[in-house]
Amino acid sequence: MENPNIIVRVATTDDKHYGKTITDEMESSAKARGTGIAKRSPEYVQLKMEEGKAVIAVTDKGEWVGFCYIEAWGHEKFVANSGLIVNPAFRGHGVAKAIKHRVFELSRQKYPDAKIFGLTTGLAVMKINSELGYEPVTYSELTDDEEFWKGCRSCVNFDVLTSKNRKNCLCTAMLYDPVEKAKEEAEREELRKASATLSIRTESEAQAHPQVMVAVNGQIKQTKKGRKFKENFKLFERWLRFKRFVLLKSGKDGVSGGAAPSNKRKFFLFNLF
Repeated sequence: MENPNIIVRVATTDDKHYGKTITDEMESSAKARGTGIAKRSPEYVQLKMEEGKAVIAVTDKGEWVGFCYIEAWGHEKFVANSGLIVNPAFRGHGVAKAIKHRVFELSRQKYPDAKIFGLTTGLAVMKINSELGYEPVTYSELTDDEEFWKGCRSCVNFDVLTSKNRKNCLCTAMLYDPVEKAKEEAEREELRKASATLSIRTESEAQAHPQVMVAVNGQIKQTKKGRKFKENFKLFERWLRFKRFVLLKSGKDGVSGGAAPSNKRKFFLFNLF
């Protein structure tokens, strides 16, 4: 963190007096962005503090700086890091990133087998999620817990979500799957061991074909090609603008249903990365 006077930690019952300040800023920030988030009461935020399912940032003098909390859905098969908010006076100091990293760690500790997901319209949050290992996914890969989707009712774009049969909206869905990450790490470790014991390519050949390696048992393996989310972020930003244009335009024109026109549907795929 750039500001050494800001402390990011797990919230406790001693932080309950920040509850109303936090929820007021959540609502104010959502209105300023012209988007919506599920409204939460001070009491709900305070409950998360009591349960040890929230992360708060404060100055060494006790001034509130930022906040985020954990919600579990679908019998704890899914976890969302929700309500990320930073005091406007402290934005630009890396607070959001520090909070996101800490609440992600807390989620992994409390729910090690759960998939962690988020819905956001903020490009900065998407960048942070990408660093943590999240990947863009379709809405069908998220929880089907009705209680989660009820939270979208207070969003100004709820009519867009319902008109698309809950298959698309202005928010982008991102998911961290611990099972998939463990598989990817196991594959990388196997390839590292193989490369240390057997090399059948010259240096020039390896540079020309970096994805292909041969394991000690002779089996050819090909590493999974990443989506290069970070490298293609400008492309992704343009895609977000296009998505907003199409969804909002379809709403104004009275178009209903979940399918976009066939000539536009390809822009909603995530294999661009």
